[in-house]
Amino acid sequence: MSKKLGIIFLLTIFFFQTMHLPLSSQAAAQSLETNDIDEFVMNYIKRNGLPGASIVVVKDGQVVYKNGYGHDSNGEPLTEKSLMRIASVSKSFTAFAVLQLVDEGKIKLDDPVVNYVPKLTIDDSRWDQVTIRQLLSHTSGIPNPTIVSPANNLKAGVDRLHDWKLQSQPGDKYAYSNANYWILAQLVEEISGMEFSQYLKQKMFTPLGMNNSLTAVNSGDPVQGLPKGYVTAYGTAIPWTELEQMFQGAGGVVTTASDMGKWLSMLTKKGKSESGEQLLSEELLEASYSPQPGSEKYGLGWSLSSPNVKPARISHSGSLSTFQSQQDIVPSSGYAVAVLLNSFTPTLEHAYEISSGIIQLTEGNEPEIKAPVPKIIDLSLGVITLIYLVLGIRGMIRSKKWSAIRKKHSDWRFYLRLIPQLVPVVGIGWLFFIVPTLKNNSSTTIDAFGIWPAAMLLLAIVFIIGLVLTFIRIYYRIKLNRN
Repeated sequence: MSKKLGIIFLLTIFFFQTMHLPLSSQAAAQSLETNDIDEFVMNYIKRNGLPGASIVVVKDGQVVYKNGYGHDSNGEPLTEKSLMRIASVSKSFTAFAVLQLVDEGKIKLDDPVVNYVPKLTIDDSRWDQVTIRQLLSHTSGIPNPTIVSPANNLKAGVDRLHDWKLQSQPGDKYAYSNANYWILAQLVEEISGMEFSQYLKQKMFTPLGMNNSLTAVNSGDPVQGLPKGYVTAYGTAIPWTELEQMFQGAGGVVTTASDMGKWLSMLTKKGKSESGEQLLSEELLEASYSPQPGSEKYGLGWSLSSPNVKPARISHSGSLSTFQSQQDIVPSSGYAVAVLLNSFTPTLEHAYEISSGIIQLTEGNEPEIKAPVPKIIDLSLGVITLIYLVLGIRGMIRSKKWSAIRKKHSDWRFYLRLIPQLVPVVGIGWLFFIVPTLKNNSSTTIDAFGIWPAAMLLLAIVFIIGLVLTFIRIYYRIKLNRN
């Protein structure tokens, strides 16, 4: 009897040990149904009219699932090895590179950046106070203008800042700016003595086995094996040419879901590569995930979720004019997810929504099925566009009568009546034809349409109808007054 009790006692201890130690991670891994992920992602991209997606899921430093869905602009199936632009997710790589230099003692986080890049100037006396930490955490005060002059290389891109002014006192508050990360990329070049792209390859991509990853200088630089991305409109997707811009350091990384799995594996393995090489100290890695002075929602190259997001996550999103991406680390579960999309939607971050759904599946929950809001918005704009077109054609047909009724009006009174339809013509004309020429920037009228096709088509119809109506009414006034 005592022998049986002893066996029962040992089995009880073993049971509780397995319940409280290994199974906490094993159960979560076993509960991850990859079929559920496939079903969720495929239904999502179909419901929202997206061309494709590739994803990777990591658990405690190990890739547990990766896959691709849909197709690229060449009609080829997307896989986990399909090349994608990850846009601002690149900032996490740039920050990691800077922190490696801190780890090696070559720079200090709280030193002014001018100590290391003295030739870089900004037209503001406070520039000398801006630290490397403030650049990393977007608390430098450097603005993020929409329209900037073009640049063909990193140095030319950073040199554009010479006549800029800070928009706030350094360290005071968070204000996202791509320019922070242009400067950081140049800092890496100055300190390492290597081109930024070579630094990432040698110090990060190669040690991690990210053999299909690279970083470009400009969005227009050709990348072998990278097809065009898409813009979405009215619930479908249209292949589009990426908006030309210099984005090295801030958004230039081109990679695959498979390679992102290796990146996230290292991050969730406390900075160690698969071979056991410590690429960054645990202390600095933890600092990168922590709120910084002046910024509660951004660490050093990483966004921090708000308190109402459950489970809490450490993230970064990215958007270009034809690609979207999202990476998330969930400290409470050890899971990490990356989602890469070969399309851009202006009214919703689909990559974030897909990543959030996968995270819910890792938590054992059903992801929320949301209405395809961008499709609804675009179709609503489409209805408004049709209504405006019909009314505009009706107005053109009735222009002779409209002008005849006002035949006896004085010229000033007649032309005053044309102002309401000319105001949108001037405003839209400025957007389509003047903005692309400001500061000699690289954008074109076609690029403007790609920002939000459904909205831009509506504006184009408003512009054309307003312009044609004005000319027709003036024509009939002149003709009627001659008779």
